[in-house]
Amino acid sequence: MSNPLAALAAHVDALGGEWVGALPAGGGVRGDLQSEVERMSDAGLVRVTDAVAQVRRDTEALLARVADEVARRSRSEFGSEGLAKQQGFHNPARLVASSTGGSTGDAMRLLSVGAATRERESFSGERMPAKHPSVAAAVGSGSISLDAASAITSMLERVALRADPEAMRGVEATLVSHAASLPLAMLQRAIRQAEAMLDQDGVAPREEELRQQRGITLREGRDGMVHVSGRLDPETAAPVKAALESLVSDALRRRRGGAGAAAADASGLANVSAAFTGGDASGECAGDDSAFANVALANADGAAPAIDDHRTIPQLQADALADLARHCLGCRDTLPPLAKTTAVVRVDLETLREGLGVATIDGIDQPVSAATARRMAADAELIPAVLGGDSVPLDLGRAARLFTKEQRLALGERDGGCASCGQNISYVEAHHIRWWERDAGPTDLNNGVLLCSFCHHRVHDDGWTITVRDGTVWFTPPPHADPTLTPRLGGRARFEVRLDAAA
Repeated sequence: MSNPLAALAAHVDALGGEWVGALPAGGGVRGDLQSEVERMSDAGLVRVTDAVAQVRRDTEALLARVADEVARRSRSEFGSEGLAKQQGFHNPARLVASSTGGSTGDAMRLLSVGAATRERESFSGERMPAKHPSVAAAVGSGSISLDAASAITSMLERVALRADPEAMRGVEATLVSHAASLPLAMLQRAIRQAEAMLDQDGVAPREEELRQQRGITLREGRDGMVHVSGRLDPETAAPVKAALESLVSDALRRRRGGAGAAAADASGLANVSAAFTGGDASGECAGDDSAFANVALANADGAAPAIDDHRTIPQLQADALADLARHCLGCRDTLPPLAKTTAVVRVDLETLREGLGVATIDGIDQPVSAATARRMAADAELIPAVLGGDSVPLDLGRAARLFTKEQRLALGERDGGCASCGQNISYVEAHHIRWWERDAGPTDLNNGVLLCSFCHHRVHDDGWTITVRDGTVWFTPPPHADPTLTPRLGGRARFEVRLDAAA
């Protein structure tokens, strides 16, 4: 019979080995925790961090299992004889929260994961697989965190009554695979996409629910400041977000007097909303598609503003909102970048034609229904996901230095945001993999990649190598980061969920 604590014990032993290996060889050890951690090598510290994280996942898996048993022994049919009530707690969640020192919400996540991953029992007493076997196996092996398991199982429970069981099993396995290598924020993007795919009939009702919750409130505080707070559904938020980001982006570019200076902005938000620029807008302020490039290049050889701009990002956004209001009230002010703003909606051509399925809005993770995509097409430029037709040249070679709007849209479809870290597509720019000047790199899709400002500088400063193979982006780390030089998957492929592939 196997020891249920064997995996935890093995990983604790591995942690001990990594700990010793991270310390200087032959050096005296003072014995206190802080001193030993401070003396670890950089590579050793990273290995210790990974080992501690593995032990944490193991203990969370055990905690979920015992918490589930606490809940089983505290069921309502036991009445006052239930375990939780015997211990003086109203319910098992409070008992577990008392033991862990955490919140009741954290305890509820433990209970839900424990229930979703425990083996079931038939009426005859025969052992049956867990309700969510892929999640159960991953939690049991310590390959995914409790938070990831909770996010996946919660979504699967929401769609269980309407989704195809076989498709659910395939999507579950795909999400578990993603969860083993993705941070939780990026995994949530994949989960939202998966939920929309599994329950397409539920997208519209969820949209309506979000739409009914939209609202903005304004109140004046005692200090004289007017407080603005709001909640916007994806359809309402898309043009607002695109317009504000366009104005803030323009202010950041002008702050240092050049297009290239924006990339060096310490805030990391200078490269905003490349995919939204270059479109047209209805009304008298509409401009041509090349104007964004002209605005950027106009400052390339000019001087910085006479008065330094020290506004923070929140202050820039507040001023942009005021500019939009003044513009609408009288249209006397000129807002050059606003005329080039496009809210990009990505939708399959078949979905657009038939009105069945889901779509996505660049910069917003929550999928929307085909009906919403069609409605937005009346007010904003709508680009189907089928790109690269004969009328749209996507490979320009050395004929042009700047990536076109169509190329940025195509890169957005492939990379889904920053191809390295997954940063929202609103905060990325298109960059040449092989540099335009130094390497004579062409302005083609296979030589382009979307990167946020931080990842762009990290790639160049640390010596990472980027390659595109069969439409997929790969990042090869430098020797000091990974002596094995193992390529790491990048772009949308990291978090994309497809029903056909999952099945």
